[in-house]
Amino acid sequence: MKSTELGIRVRSFREECGVFGINAASRAAELAFLGLYSLQHRGQESAGIVSSDGQQVYGYKGLGLVSDVLSADVLKTLPGHLAIGHNRYSTTGSTTLDNAQPLLVAYRGGRLAVAHNGNLINAVELREEMERAGSIFQTTMDSEIIVHLIARSRAPSLEGRITEALSQVKGAFALVLMDERKLVGVCDPSGFRPLCLGRLGSSYCFASETCAFDIIGAEYLRPVEPGEMVVVEEGEMRELKALEPGARAHCIFEFIYFSRPDSVVFGESVDRVRRNLGKALATEAPADADMVISVPDSSNSAALGFAEESGLPYELGLIRNHYVGRTFIDPAQRVRDQAVRVKFNPVREILSGKKVVVVDDSIVRGTTSRKLIRLIRKAGASAVHFRVSSPPIEFPCFYGIDTPSRAELIASSHSTKEIAEFLGVDTLAYLSMEGLRRCVRNPDDFCYACFDGSYSIPVQADADKLALERRAGSPPSTSQNARSLSVDSAHES
Repeated sequence: MKSTELGIRVRSFREECGVFGINAASRAAELAFLGLYSLQHRGQESAGIVSSDGQQVYGYKGLGLVSDVLSADVLKTLPGHLAIGHNRYSTTGSTTLDNAQPLLVAYRGGRLAVAHNGNLINAVELREEMERAGSIFQTTMDSEIIVHLIARSRAPSLEGRITEALSQVKGAFALVLMDERKLVGVCDPSGFRPLCLGRLGSSYCFASETCAFDIIGAEYLRPVEPGEMVVVEEGEMRELKALEPGARAHCIFEFIYFSRPDSVVFGESVDRVRRNLGKALATEAPADADMVISVPDSSNSAALGFAEESGLPYELGLIRNHYVGRTFIDPAQRVRDQAVRVKFNPVREILSGKKVVVVDDSIVRGTTSRKLIRLIRKAGASAVHFRVSSPPIEFPCFYGIDTPSRAELIASSHSTKEIAEFLGVDTLAYLSMEGLRRCVRNPDDFCYACFDGSYSIPVQADADKLALERRAGSPPSTSQNARSLSVDSAHES
């Protein structure tokens, strides 16, 4: 995936967050670790787990990858039968330990932990209102607003407090929450972000994607529906309608790019949809070529679909280095120029003298694609036909994906011909909106705002300004990269 190269932040679509939760299971934290490990692709900035033995709550979080933050020694400090976990990629708030999740607080109702995937579009307004009323915030995340709203609620039960809090927020949220005894999963009324429900023996679990169930041997049951709350306590599950469902607006980019191909999200196989995207693209935009290659790894399934439909052989023309990691090198221009070469290497023996179809999932700014094309040309390809398994991205997302402002999206101000010239390809073609819609079972259930600007929940007029502002500002950073979670007090006003 194209989120970071050699520790250099590039303005491209970045991963969302990953959430996991399990109740009534022995060694719950270890199972949460495995779930987060499978969801690592959804966020590499930080990881954390909160657990409970029914009496006491324990927590640990840190900056870095799951395997680096949550060692075997750390997991031993997280006992209990109940646990939630979180992998983070920031969409609001900066990358500091304070902004790592799950958030863990103490309030009049006891201990509360929250893991959030999504983005609240009325976060600034709510935060300013609560600060005027005396609330004190510990992070720059919009997720903390939900915690404060729960703490302010006078409802008698945790379920009631969550419902009252979420009725005041707007935007995207897939949440797993827990106190000492209960595990709760809940989705926003439009179902922007995925949340799956599973079962492991007598235990119930939640995850952003079903690949997290596979690794622990859990059975996938169904998606958590828009506006639904699922409560698990002492092995018993209750399903509640917490919020009135609205028009569905599932994120189509889960299928195009974010989710793992071995997952099921929104009730559909990611691999099946991606192969359909590739087949539709081959039908709409065939090419005179010798082979099809993908930009690994998120484009592999679409490239296989393109090859199958076109009758061209699929070849491994680009090899991705999966061990680049995050090296904090001075981002000099010469390092930027080498970033793509470090991450991808062309196979000269396959590409030399061949006409190649390169399938990628999307083009955001175009700079990474341009460098890839140069590598393929230098490897001896005689012609390069670039095919994109999604329509042109012209608008930013405000529902939980970190996207560039519209001014930075190349398709918002350039024609396909101009983009082809910039990339240095012989031909360029995108999948049409009609083709994209045909590749999913219920096309009206999805959000396509990044392609057509039709936001199902209105955002403020100065959308570009909002996109830039939400990256700005950071609290004082900690000198530590990891810590046991402190239990902060949520101010009640």
